[in-house]
Parts: sequence; C-alpha cells; structure tokens
Amino acid sequence: MPDVYLTINEADPALLAEIAQGLEARAALPQQIEILETYLGDIEFPDGARVLDVGCGTGAQSRTLINRPDVAEVVGADQARFLLERARELAVGLTGLTFEEASGDDLPFETAAFDVIVAHTVLTHVADPEAVLAELARVVRPGGTLAICDGDFSTMSAAIGDRDPLQACAESFIEHSVNDAWLMRRLPRLVRAAGFTLGRARSYNFIETEDPVTTANWFRRGADGLVKEGRIGSDLAEALKAEITRRAAAGIYFGGMKYDSLICRKPG
Repeated sequence: MPDVYLTINEADPALLAEIAQGLEARAALPQQIEILETYLGDIEFPDGARVLDVGCGTGAQSRTLINRPDVAEVVGADQARFLLERARELAVGLTGLTFEEASGDDLPFETAAFDVIVAHTVLTHVADPEAVLAELARVVRPGGTLAICDGDFSTMSAAIGDRDPLQACAESFIEHSVNDAWLMRRLPRLVRAAGFTLGRARSYNFIETEDPVTTANWFRRGADGLVKEGRIGSDLAEALKAEITRRAAAGIYFGGMKYDSLICRKPG
C-alpha cells in the first residue's frame, strides 16, 4: 500500500491524531533534538534570516528555528491540514512564525523568497522528490542554503536475531509510511541535478532500547498494516504488539535506523 502521507488529507482522523502525537513525541527525544541542533549548526544563517520549513508537520522544527537569535521569520508549509491546525495551536504566542497549506512541489512563494530552507523528514514521503527539489531551488535566494535531514529507512530494524518476527512489522511500517526507503542514498545526485552544490554531510544512528517511544509506535503501526492488507489476522497482530511490550519490560528491546543530513547551497 502507498505511503499514507501521499494522501494525508484523506487519512482516518484517528490515524492523523496518532501521527501528530508521534511527530511531537519524536521531536522531544534527546537523540532527535541532538540531530536537529547538530545539522542546524552547520547552516550559516544570515542575520534576520527568513526561513522556510517545508513539510513542517506539527511545526516542531519551525518552533526551534524561530527561537534562533539569527532568524527573524519562519514559514512552515505542509499539505496536511490536520497537522497544520495542530502546528498553529502549538505556536500560539510565537512572533514571526506562520504556517501555510502548500505542497512542496507547488509553493505559493515568490522566487528567491528565503535565505534558508529546512526539509526535515519530508523528502522520503513525497511522490516526486525531483520536482520538490526544483521548487525549493526556485524559492531559495542565490547564495542561500537548503538543509535536508531524513531517515535512511532501508536501515530500519526491529530485529534482535535472525528471522525475528518483529522485523516484518518494521518492513510493513516502511511500506505504509514511506514512499522511498532508499532516497537518502541517491540524494547527493538529486540535489546536484537541482542546481545545488554540496556541503557538510552527516550520519546519525537513532536507536531505542529502553522506554521506546518512536520505534515502538512505528512497529505497532506496522502490525496494523499487515492486518489491513490481510497478511495476518488481528490475533497475531496483537501478539506482535505484546512482544514489543514484553521486550521493553525485559530489557531486550531494540529499534532503530540511520538518519542523514546534507547541507546544500544555491550558487549565487
């Protein structure tokens, strides 16, 4: 089945609420905060920078960006109306932060409108990343920066041994929640083709072993996806979810994958 984000405005309200909660929970994790702060530190923000957070979701990255001393304005853009509603609620009282409903391949902004664009965990979910990158190249100013961070979903694992049944949950989550699990492997070529030059690249290992928040939720959603496709029955899905809980309680849980970041510059 296709990535839910491709038709996000048609998704079940309960799933949308779960996604929104999951985005905020993930953003609050110390490992995720470190990833974001590390690659934001690789960006040369001009004083009074105007920043676009494309695919902003619930606005967690947008709120971090607007609190930087060198940033004057942040515009968060996303096509998911439910997530934007939540983003606006969470951003009440923050001056200089606004949100727009827009698709990444058709942005309602003038050419060269932004000093910096951040694409945080969005490109692996879009149908045409080349079209999105071309549009980002249009709206960033000459000499401006595009910062990309996303998961290398080809590395996602729930396994603690060979033929681990929970790995099927991880693979199901990817199938239902990611459009291109291998995108980050091809990203340098794609950004060069869009007209950017390459800067600092980093990789980060994200793992959860105790009190899993993000990965456990991913794998439970993967079990639900297996049921939805008729591959397993609901009893087996509940047993797989119970195994996630058992491993966490027993101190033998593992869930993780690799994230990559890439800083790109538009020649000016």
